[in-house]
Amino acid sequence: MKRVLVLRPEPGASTTVKHARERGLDAIAIPLFEIEPVAWDVPEAGGYDGLLLTSANAIRHGGKGLNELRGLPVHAVGTATAKAAREAGFDIASVGEAGVERLLGSIEPGLRLLHVVGEDRKEPDDARQEIQAVVVYRSRARNDVALNDVGGSVALIHSPRAAKRFAELAAKIDKSAVAIAAISPEAQAAAGEGWAAAEAAASPDDEALLALAERLCNNIAVK
Repeated sequence: MKRVLVLRPEPGASTTVKHARERGLDAIAIPLFEIEPVAWDVPEAGGYDGLLLTSANAIRHGGKGLNELRGLPVHAVGTATAKAAREAGFDIASVGEAGVERLLGSIEPGLRLLHVVGEDRKEPDDARQEIQAVVVYRSRARNDVALNDVGGSVALIHSPRAAKRFAELAAKIDKSAVAIAAISPEAQAAAGEGWAAAEAAASPDDEALLALAERLCNNIAVK
């Protein structure tokens, strides 16, 4: 069984490792980034119809300012994000499992949504709602990551930024000995060329990503 490298920040890395091991995969966490809060000014809640949350990190690192927004219903991408918001005292209006565009397409147009988000983000395409972003956290690249003995591994890529960072760190290793399992076509493209294999998951969620990793572990020959 090939080793699976989980590159996302904590605490998500440990969660993904747990789920990977439940599938029988030999998974280890090598976080490429650390999440840290940033100072932010809390907008007036009365100017919005709801909150848009695309990561549980917004809840984990939003701080006391979130208290002033607790009366707004939450539209969340992913059950983990919805769970974090619910535990923080928010009411959940909707949950999407296939990316932010699919979620926004399923809810009422014309809503004024406050997107509580990280510094590195992709704006939703063709949203029918009025969306304003407020940054409450950032991902800081770690400089202490060493890719030792990763030949024969499958790397899980959770974002285009992680793909680029992993490619930079892999410049000194044999990329043809590593396969890429990416959460989206954008993340796959950002990883570049030269890998043993590089594929995108069928949908942008951990379950589909781990299914892809399992298939690559079983079917792709890497050095």
